[in-house]
Amino acid sequence: MKKTKKRESKQKLKNRLRLLKLFALLVITFLIYLAYCYATLPDMEAAISRTRQPSTTIIAENGNEIKSFGTVYSEVIRSEELPQYVVDAITSTEDRRFYEHPGFDIISFTRAMIANVFAGRYAQGGSTITQQVAKNLFLTSRKNIKRKTQELLLAFWLEKKFSKEQILTLYLNRVYLGTGTYGIEAASQKYFQKSSRDLNLLEAAVIAGMLKAPSRYNPIASKKRAVDRAKVVLKTMVETNSISEKERQEALNMRLGAEKSDKVENANYFADWVYNEVNDYIGERDNDIYVMTTLDQSLQEKAAKILEQTITANKHKNVTQGAIVVMDYHGAVKAMVGGINYNKSQFNRAIQALRQPGSSFKPFVYLTALQRGFDREDKLFDTPVAIKNWKPENADKKYYGEVSLEYALIKSLNLATINLAQQLPGNHIVKNAQKMGITTPIQNTPSLPLGTFEVKVIDMATAYSTIANGGFASWPHAIKEIYTRDGYQLYQRGREDPVRILEREPVEKLTKMLANVINYGTGKRAQIPEFAAGKTGTSQGNRDAWFVGFTNKLVAAVWVGNDDDSPMKGVSGSNVPAEIWKKIME
Repeated sequence: MKKTKKRESKQKLKNRLRLLKLFALLVITFLIYLAYCYATLPDMEAAISRTRQPSTTIIAENGNEIKSFGTVYSEVIRSEELPQYVVDAITSTEDRRFYEHPGFDIISFTRAMIANVFAGRYAQGGSTITQQVAKNLFLTSRKNIKRKTQELLLAFWLEKKFSKEQILTLYLNRVYLGTGTYGIEAASQKYFQKSSRDLNLLEAAVIAGMLKAPSRYNPIASKKRAVDRAKVVLKTMVETNSISEKERQEALNMRLGAEKSDKVENANYFADWVYNEVNDYIGERDNDIYVMTTLDQSLQEKAAKILEQTITANKHKNVTQGAIVVMDYHGAVKAMVGGINYNKSQFNRAIQALRQPGSSFKPFVYLTALQRGFDREDKLFDTPVAIKNWKPENADKKYYGEVSLEYALIKSLNLATINLAQQLPGNHIVKNAQKMGITTPIQNTPSLPLGTFEVKVIDMATAYSTIANGGFASWPHAIKEIYTRDGYQLYQRGREDPVRILEREPVEKLTKMLANVINYGTGKRAQIPEFAAGKTGTSQGNRDAWFVGFTNKLVAAVWVGNDDDSPMKGVSGSNVPAEIWKKIME
């Protein structure tokens, strides 16, 4: 009996020793792993000053912001500079025990783990603000044991090295808040056009609410989602005694943002175009820049609204898209609308789409004729034409016999124009179009006079601006100056000596003819009180409709149609595009 008890006692001792050895091994392994995690921590100084994609801010002619690209940071805001309810909104939402814990909150962590187990998924985070600073400043967002361990080590280090106010300041100035914006000041300026020092309680709740999912809950993505999320934040603030129930109710009636934003609306297509051009002017760079442009804010916003409203009103005619380019005589782009809904499609129809110009190409034919000695009153024959198997017709299926050069353009007669083109060197027509601004390939075919090849909207505006300014070359441009954030000038557009590419007399005659297109011809719906000249254009099957023209100040090209190239119903250059052009010019 005694021997049995001795054996049992020895066995128990052995088992305890084994457990102690195993525990010691686990402790040693843990300590080694902890040492490994510590040894492989990133360089903290390098992480704090890490590089980022420089921001590019596009500015309208009047100094108002159009759009920012890249990672946008702003001035450093200390937590003490903010209204207390801004700080409370963030700590109540992200880390209720921020001022009590040493960098890791076991209570919040345990609560989050229980919530996640019951939900069967990752439904709640348990990271403190200090841990988030550690992750944002030094680590990647990859989820694994090593990263979480390093995050915890860094959190303890941050708590030892910095005060709570300093940690909160680091967080507020580095946290991502949607649409490429980092830090509370940059977000406040972006979403509410004011400093974060001036945020009201509702705005503070919106920003705090965005921290959960910045891309989903920011006011640009969805104002409704942002406000709904802010309501949850306000309720949490009441629960944590940060605000009273009365203050919560008052916050729900507060305004989001300044009464009137100075930010340019509906200019995203223009901004994208400018952004893609910037490196051609100054090359690659690593500093934030401001790009001063030629955009007229009022004209841009009105042009976008006019296009959207007109297309919407004509949807029953199967017209779903449009594009507009407005420029001055020197090629400075004052407005650009690349489609009716940028959020649905970022394809810029003003500079990327290739569409047939139809009869809006005819001025190039008549210009060539005037250059070669024809006059406005010279006679043409509007009679049937047959070229191999091609038998073109006039839009109204009629023949007008003997007509003047001017009458043929005013009424946009196809047959008379083809008969005229057969008397001219086709390559001269092509050369005129190319040197005036058409950049797409042009084939010298029998159908060339009717605009059966493809062009860009911006090219048509450029070409007509050469007519508008009396035959001098015009180059489309949008960038006037480029500055660094601290005011150093990187680029300034210089004054260019005008280059004459067309003789004055033929251009003057063509201008009078185009003015009469609006006074008496197919462009009547584009009539405005002041001088105006232009030309309608409709491609085969009513797939494209154009009006391109100019006043004493501006040139504008308008196109409407469908992205899938389907035909419209009863839409031609003489109605919908002409009406849009008129409204813009008025």
